[in-house]
Amino acid sequence: MLIAKLNSGRDDEDPAGQGDAGAGVTPPWAAPTATGPLAATVPLPGSKSLTGRELILAALADGPSILRAPLHSRDSALMIEALRALGTTIEQVGTPGPFGSDLRVTPAQTLTGSTSIECGLAGTVMRFMPPVAALALGPTAFDGDPYARKRPMRAILEALRALGADIADEGRGALPFTVHGTGSLRGGLVELDASLSSQFVSGLLLSAARFDEGVHVIHTGERLPSVPHIEMTLDVLRARGVEADSPAPGEWRVAPGPIRARDLTIEPDLSNAAPFLAAALVAGGHVTVPNWPTTTTQVGDQLRGLLPAFGAEVTYTPGPSGSGSLTVTGSGKILGVHLHVPEAGELAPTLVGLAALADEPSEITGIGHIRHHETDRIAALVAEIRGLGGSADELEDGIAIRPASLHDGLWKSYADHRMATTGALLGLRAQGVQIEDVESTAKTLPQFTQLWERMLSGTGAGGTSGGNGAFPLLGGVSGA
Repeated sequence: MLIAKLNSGRDDEDPAGQGDAGAGVTPPWAAPTATGPLAATVPLPGSKSLTGRELILAALADGPSILRAPLHSRDSALMIEALRALGTTIEQVGTPGPFGSDLRVTPAQTLTGSTSIECGLAGTVMRFMPPVAALALGPTAFDGDPYARKRPMRAILEALRALGADIADEGRGALPFTVHGTGSLRGGLVELDASLSSQFVSGLLLSAARFDEGVHVIHTGERLPSVPHIEMTLDVLRARGVEADSPAPGEWRVAPGPIRARDLTIEPDLSNAAPFLAAALVAGGHVTVPNWPTTTTQVGDQLRGLLPAFGAEVTYTPGPSGSGSLTVTGSGKILGVHLHVPEAGELAPTLVGLAALADEPSEITGIGHIRHHETDRIAALVAEIRGLGGSADELEDGIAIRPASLHDGLWKSYADHRMATTGALLGLRAQGVQIEDVESTAKTLPQFTQLWERMLSGTGAGGTSGGNGAFPLLGGVSGA
């Protein structure tokens, strides 16, 4: 058992090292318990990963772009405000849908620094925006939530310096730091260790077409997590006419040149589908997510292959225009698993939650990098499962879980949206689970509690109640 060693330097009552993040803001949310099999259809808003990437590319493009059905959440709001701070115009347009409005993004003629950017806990903002700021004129100061200062940044900051950027961080290799933009960046060949986050690579690739020499990135570490996210980055670049490829494993190139303006529709967030689809396994019955793309680079698409390992029946029904619906059916019995999922770390909290309710032991590995997400998710999951009477141990690269009856109690979220949704999943079976800071789900899915309750009532179809469902942080933007 590795908890004593791996948690060294952390408070025993706060294994993820977050202090009081998220605590005491509002009373805990009583996670509803399933009283029978589910029969629900749950539509979801746009992908966080795609929304963030398309916002960056639209801001650097050769003309205005329209992003249809983007995600409206805390992370996307922070990205929008960051791009606006550098001079990009972003407006809501059209008639709002159930999850908010479409967005028109108009690039600035010249990106201008002499500003500051608030990153919150958004890894995409803190890692995708510094290369953009290097292309602006003037200094741009970056900072974020308290725990964001603990998230690794050194690899991308050192890579940007090697490509010609001037960055002041007093040697921290973390927030806060200042990018002193000169209006251009040389670019070229750079080596970096992206073992802690594939976002280091994507952050460089997204802006690289605007670098004088483009970029040629070589990964030097022993492992690389979340490769599908890098493939997603290459895919969206090529869709905008950028020459981008991967000539060898762990190596990527982007040629200098224009980024084409483009109107597009954002796919629904398939990773956000994970707790809803997993609920069919926990409660029995079936849950359907509509508008599921037939082919996609989203990591969440791996749920098609992962959930059957727990005993689910997964059915995909093709529909028009390259999308269909994905239905998961379960009996309430959950099988133990032995999974190695280095490419699906963002799905790990849901998978661990299912394993905590299984009738057999499980082991989920290849997820060591999730220690560096919004919180140390391995430590946090083990601590909270134990807090509800479960049996789990930290491994060097994952979590081991054994069958145990869960009871009521407080489930801490550590200001982490995926911790909050995992607690809700466990609450389907363990009566009396209270989720601390369920509002953290606003990071990627502000409508989570409404959709969760509608799923349980069998009325999962539709958006949020009361208006267009747009996230409040986007309120006040000009529209047409």
